[in-house]
Formats: sequence, C-alpha cells, structure tokens
Amino acid sequence: MKAKETGKKSAAKALVVNPKDTVKALLTALPARAQDVIRQRYGLGKSSERATLEAIGDVYGITRERVRQIENFALKTIRKSPAYTAAQYAFDGLEEALVNYGGIVHEGKFLAHLSADKGVQNAAHFLLVLGDRFEKLREDDEFHHRWTVDKKLGDKVHTALRKLCSGVKEADLIKEEILISQFLKDVKDIVRDSDNPELARRWLELSKQLSKNPLGEWGLSKSPNVKLRGMRDYAYLVIRNNEEPMHFSKVTEKIRELFSKRAHTATCHNELIKDDRFILVGRGLYALREWGYREGIVRDIIEEILKQRGPLMREDIVSGVLKERMVKHNTIIVNLQNSHFFKRLTDGRYALV
Repeated sequence: MKAKETGKKSAAKALVVNPKDTVKALLTALPARAQDVIRQRYGLGKSSERATLEAIGDVYGITRERVRQIENFALKTIRKSPAYTAAQYAFDGLEEALVNYGGIVHEGKFLAHLSADKGVQNAAHFLLVLGDRFEKLREDDEFHHRWTVDKKLGDKVHTALRKLCSGVKEADLIKEEILISQFLKDVKDIVRDSDNPELARRWLELSKQLSKNPLGEWGLSKSPNVKLRGMRDYAYLVIRNNEEPMHFSKVTEKIRELFSKRAHTATCHNELIKDDRFILVGRGLYALREWGYREGIVRDIIEEILKQRGPLMREDIVSGVLKERMVKHNTIIVNLQNSHFFKRLTDGRYALV
C-alpha cells in the first residue's frame, strides 16, 4: 500500500466473511487443549471475555508461563497449517478494511467499526494477531494500542500527532473543526484527499495526549477542561460556553441539561466561590477570570481604575466599572461618594484620596 492512497475512502468496506467462521476453521489445526486455551485467551468461546494467563493456568493447574508457551505453540501451528493458507482471502479482506479505515488504526475503535458484536470483534482481533502482515504497536504514554500494515505511514502519523500536541496548552479548548483543519495541513503529504475530517478524527483518537470533553471540544487529556473531575469543571464549561456571566442557579440548571448530571444549587455555588477561575461580578453572577475580570467589590474596582487612568469624570468611572461588574448605576455612584477613599476635584473629576 502506498502512503499517498491512505484516506481515499471514509469508511471501512464490510468484511467479505464473518471472522468467526474463519477462526473456527483455523482452530481445527490444533489439539483439543490448545484450542481451548486460544478460545479462552481471545474470548472466542461461549464467553466473549478474554481470560488472563493466570486464570487459564488455574483451570488446568499449570503456570502462567506454561499457558503462554501453549498459546505461542498454537499460533505457530496454525500459521503452518493448510487452514491458514486457505484463509488468506479473509486476511486480505481484513487488510483492506484496515487500510480503508486509516492505515494505522486504534485497536478498540477499529474493531467496534467492524461490528457491534463482541464475538466478531474478538475473532477479528485474533486474525490481526495471527496474520503476519499486521503489526501491533503497543500502548505507551503517547498512544493507544494500534495496528498497521504500513510502518512508514504509522511513523508519519505519530510525528504529526506529536507536533499537534506540542502546540496545545493545558488551558486550551479547541473546536473540533479547527483542530482537524490544522491536523490535515500537517499530514497533507500522506493524504490524497486533503479534506477528509473523518480520517483525521480517527488518527486523532490514536493519541492519549489529546481528548474531547463532553461538549465536543478538544484539549490535553490531563486538562480539567477535558477530564472533568467535579462540579466546578462542569460549571467552567457551562459559563465558557455561555460567553457571558451567569447566575449560579442558571449554571446549575445548565449542568443538568447539558451533562445529565445531578447538580444541587448550593453545591454549585460553593464550588464557584472556591475556584479562582471564577469571579463574582454581580449579585450571584459569575464570570471567568480569563475574560479579564478582576477580583474585589465595586469600591476596589473604582480604586483600580483611578490608579491606572488617573482622575476621571463620573461617567467614565461608571463606564469602566460596568465593564467589570454587572451592578446598578446607583451602586457605583454611592461607592464613589465615599469620602474616605475618593474626592471630587474642582473640575468635576474624581480622584483617590
């Protein structure tokens, strides 16, 4: 397969045969105990759960290392058997499906794409393990378990993902279409179709560094804006999505609506108070600090404005405060008349005492 051909199709072509039928034929090359070990190890029997080496060893009263030896013997035996040669059409179909899905694929996502049936998924996984044309790239700190038939393509995708991750900060939240657009630019030399968001999305899912939050925005997996740990993280997304200050009761309602979470108004309010990402800007109204709001009561805001800009007319002070706080006009005037902190100059401007 040429790397340039990757991504030509947006969906994997349906497999020609049921992997379960192919696996059933392949297992006939094994003696009874080896068959049973393989069925348990790969979830190919009545139970679709994959058994551990220890669990299988307990059944037969042997060590986990002995089970591993039987498994390896079984795989080698099948590969040398006439049944393996006869099943090459099934491996051809699986390879075609893998190439069409992206050429390098997330193990779990690819198997789920092939079938919703866990038994079919397990059979397809066993064929991937058995087929000498498929290479498994094991999970590490950067990437999930993945499979490929083109190592050079895999290396290029890995490089592009690393570059993409390096440009994302912990606080960043990026709309999916923007992230995909950037990623497609980075992989344009290995994708014939430069406008293939589905392919880009599949490759993004290979990364353990990047994830989506419940609102579909991408960021670093470790970020509290992506990996939500509590009520305050849900509140942050709600207010950020609203793009303007919200009353804590409305924040609570929106958490229930958007995330189907149980949320109590008092609990939500307490979380907003404790988290320095939020600024109280009015009676029960909260904004995000990152929007440029400052802490403090109205008097503090007036003081800060006068420190920065010097003496100002009352209208300019009111305008400045209203950019920081959602309060009534009269509230600002009352604070401005506090002679312990502010004085009115002969030209009508106000200054700090």
